[in-house]
Amino acid sequence: MGLFSFLKNKGSKLFGKKAEEDKQVKMSKVEQLTAEISRLGLNVDDLCIELCEQVIVSGTTGTNAEREKVILALGNVEGVGSVDDKLHVANPEPEAQFYTVQSGDSLSKISKAMYGDPMKYNAIFEANKPMLDHPDKIYPGQVLRIPPM
Repeated sequence: MGLFSFLKNKGSKLFGKKAEEDKQVKMSKVEQLTAEISRLGLNVDDLCIELCEQVIVSGTTGTNAEREKVILALGNVEGVGSVDDKLHVANPEPEAQFYTVQSGDSLSKISKAMYGDPMKYNAIFEANKPMLDHPDKIYPGQVLRIPPM
């Protein structure tokens, strides 16, 4: 649990550019964030998301991996600068490291730096599904889970 920082001007454009100007937005930002967690198939009982200067997320999830994916799914959205993690994990396990993608990075380059083996890039890709749908689709400023080996 804690506060995780993200680059506010990077990430998926979940809210769209006109969302803040349009008075007749069909879904609030919190509803859109909640829908994104559902779309990604991440399971959190009693999910509660508050949006102020940061996203505050609470509820109960089964594993640390699920918890970390929820944090990343919310934080890697353009306009979100931080996520206050108040999620409870029913079955704790070792936590992953978080890594912020730099310009010129690839999953194999990150894998070599983190594990000493560029061929273990698929472990990073799998650890970041469903937020990543292809190993080559990462961008500078994106935060990724790096699972322990």
